[in-house]
This record gives sequence, C-alpha cells and structure tokens, in this order.
Amino acid sequence: MARGNAPRDSYHLVGISFFILGLGTLLPWNFFITAIPGRLAGTNSSAETMGTNHTSPTDTFNFNNWVTLLSQLPLLLFTLLNSFLYQCIPESVRILGSLLAILLLFALTAALVKVDLSPGLFFSVTMASVWFINSFCAVLQGSLFGQLGTMPSTYSTLFLSGQGLAGIFAALAMLMSLASGVDAQTSALGYFITPCVGILLSIVCYLSLPHLKFARYYLTEKLSQAPT
Repeated sequence: MARGNAPRDSYHLVGISFFILGLGTLLPWNFFITAIPGRLAGTNSSAETMGTNHTSPTDTFNFNNWVTLLSQLPLLLFTLLNSFLYQCIPESVRILGSLLAILLLFALTAALVKVDLSPGLFFSVTMASVWFINSFCAVLQGSLFGQLGTMPSTYSTLFLSGQGLAGIFAALAMLMSLASGVDAQTSALGYFITPCVGILLSIVCYLSLPHLKFARYYLTEKLSQAPT
C-alpha cells in the first residue's frame, strides 16, 4: 500500500515500466524455447535424408532433457548467488548488466540464423546460450524483485502480469512468423530480432525510473535503509 506522503504515479508510468520489465525478463527465454527446436530440426534435415534411422532430431540430441537441466540449474545457482552479489555489486549494475548480456546473446542467436552450422555444433552453441540466458535471467529477476519489495504490492502484480504475457506474445509471434509467407530464414531472423527490441525497451524503462518522482521516492528510501 502506498504511503500517505508518497507522490502519485503520474500517468501510471512506473506501473507501465515494471509491466514492460516483467515482459522483458521472460520474453527472450520464451522466444528462445519456442523457436530453437524447429531451428535444430532444420539443421538436421540432410542427415535424416541420408540415414536409414528416421529418429527425430530432438530425440537424437535429447534436447528436452538437456534444455531442462541447463535452464533450471543456472536458475537455482544464480538465484542463490544473487543473494550474495547485492553486498558487493550495485543493483543497477546487476540489472543493466544482465539486460545487456541477454541482448548480446540474442543478437548472436539472430546472427546464427544466417550461418550454416552442423547439427552438433549448433546444438552445443544452443546449450551454452540456454545456460547463460538463464543465469542472467536469474540475476535480473532477483534484482528486480528486490526493488519491487520496497514498492506497493500492485507493482509486483504488474510485473508478474508482464511475465505471464511473455509466453502468449512469443506464441503469437511464432504464428505470425509462420503465416507471413516469407522464407524460413527471413522469418526466423525477424522472430529473433523481436525480443531484442523488447530488451531494448526494458532497458529504456529501467533507465527512466530514477527520473520518475514516484519511483525515486521508494528507491531512495530503500537506499537510505540499506545496511552499510
């Protein structure tokens, strides 16, 4: 609940910013996990044609098993690590650093759409991306929830609503990508560029928070109460 002497959230800009930040935290991962199995299948089409065993590429690489392990393990480890990082690394550095790292990883993923990689190499690069994306997402979410803890509960709800919308947005983007009628490579490139735009928007929203009186009131109060 907002305090009586707290300024008003003019035009709900802080609420919109946290909604977009919630969207930005899970949007990259939802886009990634929706598109990569199909991309992996595409790289293995020639191998399937030449071989007599028509096992699906997902089964060949045990994709679901590996992606589950390499996504949940860094989430656990880096969520725990974030509880120690706050003592030595400023919150803004953790949040902006994580957003920029995820942006870089997705820019690399988009670039790989234009590169013809062997199935094994593409699988290895994908698994490395899964690990690092979830590591930075864990730090990002933990740091943002730390900020939300000082604000009215409504803003936590908006943040979680943005996260919930990320999965729906990724599925709709995939459907529009498939229905666009363009070639598969161009469609995949546009699909991977979309979350890059979302991350950039999240960065802009986070940088705008210190300039909003409502957010500055709560964030400054948090800093004043932080232990030395």
